[in-house]
Amino acid sequence: MKIAIFTDTYAPQVNGVSRTLERLITHLEKEKIEYRLFIPYMKGSLPSDCIRPVLSFPFFLYPECRLSFPWAARIRKDLESFNPDIVHIATPFNMGLTGLYCAKKLSIPIVGSYHTNFDRYLEYYNLPYLSKWMWKYLKWFYKGFQRTFVPSYQTKTELNFQGFHNISIWSRGVDCTKFHPSTNEMVLKDYYDSKPAFLLTYVGRVAPEKDLDILMDTARKLPAPYKDKVHWLIVGEGPLLKELQEEKLSNVTFTGYVHGSELANIYADSTLFIFPSTTETFGNVVLEALACGTPVVATKSGGVQEIIQNGKTGILCEPRNSSQMIDAICSLLANPLRITAMANEARKYALDQSWEIIFNKLLNEYKEVIDQPFSSQNKLNMQS
Repeated sequence: MKIAIFTDTYAPQVNGVSRTLERLITHLEKEKIEYRLFIPYMKGSLPSDCIRPVLSFPFFLYPECRLSFPWAARIRKDLESFNPDIVHIATPFNMGLTGLYCAKKLSIPIVGSYHTNFDRYLEYYNLPYLSKWMWKYLKWFYKGFQRTFVPSYQTKTELNFQGFHNISIWSRGVDCTKFHPSTNEMVLKDYYDSKPAFLLTYVGRVAPEKDLDILMDTARKLPAPYKDKVHWLIVGEGPLLKELQEEKLSNVTFTGYVHGSELANIYADSTLFIFPSTTETFGNVVLEALACGTPVVATKSGGVQEIIQNGKTGILCEPRNSSQMIDAICSLLANPLRITAMANEARKYALDQSWEIIFNKLLNEYKEVIDQPFSSQNKLNMQS
């Protein structure tokens, strides 16, 4: 099998999409499956000759993201030379559009993945009036795909409601050899003056769509005696970072971007993982926290609610409700035995979420699409 993948985001960008695709590429290399990966150009050396970078520039509203300017003729020639069995389009923007155009011109079967609740993001950037246009565009974009992969049943339900077809679940896994409950406290000594009684942690983009106003409200209003015993770590970077730092809360540390064993140590050393986001199609960081044996207080929204077993591996709160988050945090901090029980269940759940099983299922779905007669694929597209 030969696979071509088009994406508008990839390492060193840090988000759920780029990290999932990195793991997929690692799996393809392990299985000795030929691939071409078309990505926005980033500084630095490329980890593989199979990666094809194209011209890109930082997006002025969000410098961590890049706008690509693909040369379709060159990419088509490269694609034609590689002659893939299938094209996987991971994002619906410039790179994805180029992949869609070239794959159709070359009559190559196309699948895609839907990772992000774009219409919800519009609300957070004061652009809700674009929602109707966004859905119209997304329906047009995904209409030509033989299969569209989504990370959760909640996302599948939403896309079905919007009129999408041929939707399949492509869940997410976690590397439990990398993310585990063992800790090295020396790694964290730079984040606080003395080890707090309770360490509460958020990991993710520091951006409006992550509902960090709710997190900060929770931090400000946490009652005594817990407030004086708690230290917060906010791990990540993004457009809200400077604004949140200016609040200068004495018990909040902003770590910036952290990865690898240091990130695993942060998860494992945390008493609770706090995740207020309501826009997640899955929530990779939630699964990583569970793998480290850290119970999660999160929002009953999106894909996260399919990961957390409420009352067993964490507590789910109503969306954008800091009062409920405070109650959940206080109830757990008051009951260390419950935290220990949840930690054990969290690790047990994560051990069943294997990336290898998930990627092999994806490869089987690729094969199903490839083996389907092309005339039948065209017919399905006409019906959708």
